Amino acid sequence: MDNFFKRLSLTGFAVALSTAAYAADLPTPVIEHIPQVPAVGGGLYLRGDIGYKIYGDPSGSFNDYGNLRELRFERESMDNAWMIGVGVGYQFNDYFRSDVTLDYETRAGVKGYAACLTSCTGGYTTEGTDIDVWTVMLNGYVDIGTWNRITPYVGAGIGAAYVRTSDTYSIDPATGRFNYSGDNGEWNFAWALMAGASYAVTDNWSIDAGYQYRDLGKAKTLKLQNTASPDSRVEWDDLTAQEIRLGVRYSFGRNAAPAGPVYYEPQGPITSNF
Repeated sequence: MDNFFKRLSLTGFAVALSTAAYAADLPTPVIEHIPQVPAVGGGLYLRGDIGYKIYGDPSGSFNDYGNLRELRFERESMDNAWMIGVGVGYQFNDYFRSDVTLDYETRAGVKGYAACLTSCTGGYTTEGTDIDVWTVMLNGYVDIGTWNRITPYVGAGIGAAYVRTSDTYSIDPATGRFNYSGDNGEWNFAWALMAGASYAVTDNWSIDAGYQYRDLGKAKTLKLQNTASPDSRVEWDDLTAQEIRLGVRYSFGRNAAPAGPVYYEPQGPITSNF
C-alpha cells in the first residue's frame, strides 16, 4: 500500500512539472491598442424642419411722412402660418453645437382698424395686408445630457429677416374696398430663443422636436400713391411669433464608436522543451 501511494505521488509530481514546463513555453498574449479613427466629416450635420407659427398681435399704424403724422390702429390681429426650413451645423463636443438655418414662413394676413378722418366720420376703416418672411439665423445650442437616447437642449439665435408685404387693402365703410397693387420687402434684425429635445433613432439620424420664440422686426407696405402724400405707407411693428417645430438631423459619422484594445493569440505551433 505504501508503494502504491509513493507511485501515485511521483506520478502527480511528474504531471505538475510537465504542466509547468508546457506553460512556460506558451507565448505571452499580445494586447494591441488600435488608435481611434476620427469620424468621417467630424461633427458636421444637416437638418430639415417644418413647423407652425402662432403670431402675436402686432402694432399697426398709418404713417404720412409728407404731413409728418401717424395714425395708430386698433384691435390688430394676425393669422397663424406654416414654416419650412433647412440648415447645416457642426457638433463641437457632447454639449455644444451650432448651425446656420434658412426658413420660409408662409403668408399670414394681418389687419387693424383705423379711425376715419374724412368720408366715414365717426367710423373705422379696415386696413390689412399679407406678410411672408424669409429668415437666415446663426444658432447656438447647449445639449444638457442624454438619457435613453433623448437629449434636451436650450439655445439662442441671431440673424436677419426679409419681411415682405403684398395684397395691401383698405376698406372704407362709405366708399368700399380699395386694393393697392404691388408689394414691398425689407431686411430686419431678427433673434430667437429655443428649447427642445432630440431622439437618436440611429447613430446618424435624430428626430428633433422644439419650441422657438422669434422676433422678426417690422413690416412696411408699399407707398400708398393715392393718398395726399406720396410717401404714406402702413407699418406693422412688433412682429413676434411662437413656433412649434419638428425636424430631422443627419450627422456624418459623429456618433461612431471608438475602437478599443484587441486581444489575440499568436498563430502557429506551440512546442515544449519538456
